[in-house]
Amino acid sequence: MQVTSLLSRAAASDPSGAHPGPARCDQDHDHQHDHDHGHDHGHEHIQVHLTQTLIGVIFIVNSFVVQWVFEKGAMVAGLSAMIGAVILGAPIIWTSWRDLRRGILSINELVSIAVLAAFAGGDYQTAGVVAFFMLLGEIIETRTAAGARASIESLIKLTPTKARRVRNGQEEDVPASELGVGDVIRVRPGDNVAADGVILQGQGSINQATITGESLPADKKPGDEVFAGTQNLTGALEIKVTRAGHDTTLGRVRDLILAAEKTRLPLMRIIDQYMHFYTPLVLVIAALVWAFTKNLNSVIAVLVVSCPCAFILASPTAMVAALSAAARLGILIKNVGDLELAARINAIIFDKTGTLTVGDLAVSRLAPREGTTPAELLRLAASAEKFSNHPAAKALQRLAQEAGVPLADPLNFTEAAGRGIRAEVNGDTLLVGRAQWLRDSGLREDLLRDVDLNETEGFSLIFVARNQKPIGWIGLQDAIRPEAKPALASLLECGVRRIAMVTGDRQPVATRVAREIGCEEVVAECLPQNKVQFVREMKTRGYRVAVVGDGVNDAPALAAGDLGIAMGAAGSEVAIHSATIALMNNDLRRLPFLVRLSRSTRSVINQNFLFGVFFIIGGLTLASFGKLHPIVAAMLHNVGSLIVVFNSARLVRQGEDLDPFRGSAAAAPPAAPSGSAPVAEPQPQPA
Repeated sequence: MQVTSLLSRAAASDPSGAHPGPARCDQDHDHQHDHDHGHDHGHEHIQVHLTQTLIGVIFIVNSFVVQWVFEKGAMVAGLSAMIGAVILGAPIIWTSWRDLRRGILSINELVSIAVLAAFAGGDYQTAGVVAFFMLLGEIIETRTAAGARASIESLIKLTPTKARRVRNGQEEDVPASELGVGDVIRVRPGDNVAADGVILQGQGSINQATITGESLPADKKPGDEVFAGTQNLTGALEIKVTRAGHDTTLGRVRDLILAAEKTRLPLMRIIDQYMHFYTPLVLVIAALVWAFTKNLNSVIAVLVVSCPCAFILASPTAMVAALSAAARLGILIKNVGDLELAARINAIIFDKTGTLTVGDLAVSRLAPREGTTPAELLRLAASAEKFSNHPAAKALQRLAQEAGVPLADPLNFTEAAGRGIRAEVNGDTLLVGRAQWLRDSGLREDLLRDVDLNETEGFSLIFVARNQKPIGWIGLQDAIRPEAKPALASLLECGVRRIAMVTGDRQPVATRVAREIGCEEVVAECLPQNKVQFVREMKTRGYRVAVVGDGVNDAPALAAGDLGIAMGAAGSEVAIHSATIALMNNDLRRLPFLVRLSRSTRSVINQNFLFGVFFIIGGLTLASFGKLHPIVAAMLHNVGSLIVVFNSARLVRQGEDLDPFRGSAAAAPPAAPSGSAPVAEPQPQPA
């Protein structure tokens, strides 16, 4: 039997990227032979028509009823059973004939020989029942395995087929496939975004779970990027298209998942090479059973129970389920071999900026002088910096917004680029900037008397003066991701023996970050080629190395590792293509989950293989000694396949306990450095 690939089918039927519409149950098997890759091994997919199967079952059931109710109904019962056997057996025999015409000997032929043998022996009921159970197994396997793909298949249905394009102030409905770069589209509340783009007008809350795997909606405003396939929950948006069709982030994600599903584990490739020896071997066993027992039922049972569906389903169903679980959390795995490799990773190398830190400044300390509250210091500094685009100004405004501190519009705003600003707020003249700039502006007091942070460790200090009198200072730094420390601890618990941080930043900065996240090995002031050399040296010591970076400036190191993992790949073509695994968001907790998922997948595959092997050996033994009736063998065949599929489907639920990361990592305060107080909680003050 074969597992149908719904993704391949959808991709083949809809090259434009729009989802193909409702599937037709009866025709699904008729036209997809060239696209399926479940466990085909080159042979044809049995064409299962539900209506034809139902009619055949009616004739078989009728034969049993007539035989039981009427004493002289043997002829009618036999005729009814023969018609049912022909109807049910025809698809199997026809598929086997097509296999043979292509020069392929496969498991389909085993079933066909079993059905024909029962039919030739006049046991039409057995022939019909065996054929029915084999077709039933085909239907159940296909649809159950398809259920494991539900998380991935949903990607195909996300991009709307229509879009509202705005031209000359007029709105028109157009096919999404006609959108081009530069078009402006309008997205109303509840609509899915039809293409990647940048918001021109409007504000809204966007559900990006399909791209990033994060369940919490993201607030978007003009200038922010949005992705195709995400859903606008609130607000009307006008979006300028930057990527459309297959070029969108969703399109690339879908293509990569499709490619991953077509890849195979090395073990499965070995099995494929030897499967064409399996059918002749079974035929020899069946011939020996006939030679020694002359029992046709035993021969039929041997042929039926030897169909290795449970064995062949062992790996593909587990891998599809694992890919589904990973995709749900925004983890793109390009090759199932990489998923298997993740279980054996025992060393991980991290970049710092943009990986363990967010890459943006965040307020880490508010240090007001006597007579000034933390909230007032923040209100005055953020108000004075309100019109500045400097990263420090944005960090102040972000914290003020989160703390609910009202800001005033500054008057007579002037800015000395990179040094500081002068502005009037509520009648007071404020100076906000570096210590030297405040001194150059006429301040004579000692600004550094109560400063206990070291700028060489990556802190940026800005000082605030009101009417030429210092009122406090503010410390900023590149915020460490709040989940970094627990994520690294989880990796160590998962059995990763060595974790290192390799960065181009200064040694004091790297040492401080490593200390705060619990990373014992630090290599700083590295050029890209130094990172690659470090990775190679670790590999020569016998480690299986995963490299984690932002995918932009870490591409050489990502390629050098056994496994390259790119962070924050949503919208980044470089990140998606530079690594073997791409995390669509920046949540580092996905890394220990990936290791655990890989190990669970390997465990499930081993369980499936062992079950499949023992099932076939046990079934052949019982059938050879006449202890297994062909009908029971057909039933057990389906039971074995379902056990494997359901065992694999458990992997789909992996990661459900991974709660979405709450809050913006960029805005979250980092862990307080040793010997200093944490960020003081600002309290709203009247403007």
